[in-house]
Amino acid sequence: MFDEIRSHKGLQLVIGLLTGIFFGFFLQRGGATSYNVILGQLLLKDFTVIKIMLTAVFVGMAGIYFMAGRNYVSLHIKEGSAGKTVVGGLIFGVGFAILGYCPGTLAGAIGQGSLDALAGGLPGILLGAWFFTFVYPEVKSKIYPKGYFGYITFPELFDQETYKVVIYFAFGIILFLSLLEIIGL
Repeated sequence: MFDEIRSHKGLQLVIGLLTGIFFGFFLQRGGATSYNVILGQLLLKDFTVIKIMLTAVFVGMAGIYFMAGRNYVSLHIKEGSAGKTVVGGLIFGVGFAILGYCPGTLAGAIGQGSLDALAGGLPGILLGAWFFTFVYPEVKSKIYPKGYFGYITFPELFDQETYKVVIYFAFGIILFLSLLEIIGL
């Protein structure tokens, strides 16, 4: 079944679109597209966003490694570096700080009709992407190589079998989410 999906680019686009719509729907239903909820997260008063994102990490991690373990999917690890991480973090952080949306919550907020996301966020994300195309060659050659750490995954980093690392991370996420509920955040 997955081989058939891999061979049809149009089907992949449809699945991606439907997955994105469902993800946006769940972000909206969970409250993560509300500016006040996002602001509350940044002020460490409302942990709705972190709960949603950690749940997504848990489900995605378990699902991907389950499917990879059964050869339904193959993982394509991207090389990394401290330079790439810093540049990506700064772009994400500056955009988040200016408007209060990340790309996912921005799309969800536009979908629910938030004018601040449509009038400020969408032009901002497009302008930022356009600007980055001009500085990318310089960033790629001078900043991205800094602190190169290659193609590494957590199981390789910790020298553990994949299923063990997935279980450790899953346990940690569930414990953290449970603690947030217990203390009422």
